[in-house]
Amino acid sequence: MAPNDSKKRLALAIIDFLGSSLKDGTLTADDAESIEIAQSCIADTFKVDPTDQAAVKDAVGGQSLANIYSVYEKLRNKPSGGSTQTATEESKPKAGTPNAESDKLKSEGNSAMARKDYNSAIELYTKALTIAPANPIYLSNRAAAYSASGQHLKAAEDAELATASDPKYSKAWSRLGLARFDMADFHGAKEAYEKGIEAEGNGGSDAMKRGLETSNKKIEEAKRGSEPPADALDEAPGASRGGGGGMPDLSSLAGMLGGGGGGGMPDLGSLMSNPMFANMAQNLMSNPDMLNNIMGNPQVRQMAERFGAGGGGGGGGGGMPDMSSMMSDPNIQEMARNMMGGGAGRGSQ
Repeated sequence: MAPNDSKKRLALAIIDFLGSSLKDGTLTADDAESIEIAQSCIADTFKVDPTDQAAVKDAVGGQSLANIYSVYEKLRNKPSGGSTQTATEESKPKAGTPNAESDKLKSEGNSAMARKDYNSAIELYTKALTIAPANPIYLSNRAAAYSASGQHLKAAEDAELATASDPKYSKAWSRLGLARFDMADFHGAKEAYEKGIEAEGNGGSDAMKRGLETSNKKIEEAKRGSEPPADALDEAPGASRGGGGGMPDLSSLAGMLGGGGGGGMPDLGSLMSNPMFANMAQNLMSNPDMLNNIMGNPQVRQMAERFGAGGGGGGGGGGMPDMSSMMSDPNIQEMARNMMGGGAGRGSQ
């Protein structure tokens, strides 16, 4: 027997759920191949097309299978008012029929909200819901009362039930967005506000768009928060500090060379008049990490300590070391050759 339309819609909902579980991180990338095989098998067996977005949307009614099931779990233990329901019937929330008494309780709840007596409002809306279970207006109002009293998880639960009961009730989506936002579930808030804008039509209200915009900003802030702050980057090994354009801190270079006692900096005019050091400086400017590598070389550090102690000749007392002595040092000669050779050809690819 061929699957009927109802079972085809369920198959599409399952395929959508499996795909969403990969996207939201419930499953890992290691599971992707198995999930794709499962989706393909379900699609072939039930003769459905998971790429048909209109069919998928019709199958889940603007919700997701996970949300639909979560509503079922929340409602399955609620009293059914004496009527007998199958599991399938119970999985879809019934709005109930408001009457004069429930409307009166709702109005009293609204008055309590206006007085900021949130506990009374919650109690009154709850009484209204005993008469009309899963009524989206009563649930949405109680969600607002829960949010105002700081009970954001309960607010989200009521708002989810309200949106499941009536996906076109935009106010419930707005309250779900607020509750999720207050729980720092910014991706969930973004989804709720997007659904609310869709339910409102015509591009959505200004309030709904502000909620979406704020949620998007928080998501971007969270992304930036995972990057090291600028001041931390400044302190990172090999970071370029000081001159603009990537010039390394020359005071570090001066210290390495046994910098002059009157401020620690050697005579740059004398230093840069040497072609070898001029080329070295150019390479340092194009590759600031090189200075960090130089400073980490134990032989160079030993040489710097020798110069700093006045052992370089002519530079005693902490002054500028003698250039001829420096150039006769095989470590300096090798370092200079490496730097001049290593820096060639960086300007183009």
